Amino acid sequence: MNLLETVNKPQLKTKVADVRSGDTVRVHQTIREGNKSRVQVFEGVVIRRQRLAGVGASITVRKISSGIGVEKTWFLHSPNVVKVEVMRRSKVRRALLSYMRARRGKSARLAELEFDREAANAADARTASQVAADDAEQKEAEKPQSDDALNQPDTESIDKEVAAEEKAATADDKSPVEDEKTAPAEEAEAGNDRVENDTKN
Repeated sequence: MNLLETVNKPQLKTKVADVRSGDTVRVHQTIREGNKSRVQVFEGVVIRRQRLAGVGASITVRKISSGIGVEKTWFLHSPNVVKVEVMRRSKVRRALLSYMRARRGKSARLAELEFDREAANAADARTASQVAADDAEQKEAEKPQSDDALNQPDTESIDKEVAAEEKAATADDKSPVEDEKTAPAEEAEAGNDRVENDTKN
């Protein structure tokens, strides 16, 4: 592996859509305007694909807009390309469909082929470095806890039990205190009644 591949490999997306010449695709591209960003969709026919093996993999998409032919080229591994959806697949025998530039209307139609749309659109926009970071996080989450961590007491439940016991204890203590406070008053009233009875007699 040379130096260029070493630098580029972490930047490659894990998997891109299976795009071929003649496919009708929808390219979702991030457009940044000042502090705002939005996703713009461009739908057309792929007339060229290049260097699919490396970071320079690109596709050229053509469509007719208001009677004018418009072509745009994207790098598949660009972070600005959110996703590429393959809508239809057509039968072509060339890698570069330059003849499509001279065709209009019915003559620009291509014979449609059946294909596995779900498999063609299966993609993972994460880069190799992001996948490695996600795997590290997952391994850390699945890592079994140490014996010290497992033997730690559940302080939250203990605190709840202590609070409940204290509450119950204070509830039990209230009734005797109230009885002690009321008892002398009752004795005093009983003594006053006796004194009054003795004086009358």
